[in-house]
Amino acid sequence: MKINKDSNIFTFSFAILMVLVVAISLAFVSESLSDMKKANKIDKKKINILSAIKVKSDRKTANQLYSDYIKKSVVVNSVGEVVQHKNIDSLAFNIDVQKQYRDKTLSKEDKLFPLFVAKKDGSEFYITPMVGSGLWGPIWGFIALESDCNTIFGASFDHKSETPGLGAEIRESFFEDAFIGKKILNNNNQFVSVDVVKGGAEAGSYHQVDGITGGTITSDGVTNMLKNDLEVYNNYFDKIRE
Repeated sequence: MKINKDSNIFTFSFAILMVLVVAISLAFVSESLSDMKKANKIDKKKINILSAIKVKSDRKTANQLYSDYIKKSVVVNSVGEVVQHKNIDSLAFNIDVQKQYRDKTLSKEDKLFPLFVAKKDGSEFYITPMVGSGLWGPIWGFIALESDCNTIFGASFDHKSETPGLGAEIRESFFEDAFIGKKILNNNNQFVSVDVVKGGAEAGSYHQVDGITGGTITSDGVTNMLKNDLEVYNNYFDKIRE
């Protein structure tokens, strides 16, 4: 039977077909972009974790380098007790500490705290993620402690919307490198963390770094972030130090 292309039925059917084709195409593109976005997020997290132990990586090398250096994962609760899970590596990596931080209905006792154990040049390091608040939005980062669970080996910080040239400087190497060699315990083995000090750290202090000029609120945010999150992990480290 010859199709009448001028009929209303043909026009209506063709329009429906085009809508379906476009809808399916958009759904496919959306799903592909979603998968790509998830992959990029995973790669970026691995890059940031590796950065804390001074291993440079990019999206092409992140997976292999992460496998090479990260040898173990641990998850602890708010009092430093180890959480048991059949696939602890997956659980630890997929914990979204930023999402937990944003969820004001979630108490500290209900949060989970991931920890990554790395080996580099024959030495062991403990990498702790952290999250806090800057002037304009969230800030976050990773701190790598040496095997004494006290001395900072490296730090990696980032932010969402801090002011360029001011608070945004927390992700610059001069600021991150200032934490190297600092200690989270005092001479009496009491937890004190590391403070970002406006006006400059005391000479020779193991517990202070220079604040960012013009970025006082962001600097205070880093101080609070370190204290709040490292205090939880220190409960776990106390058990290792025994």
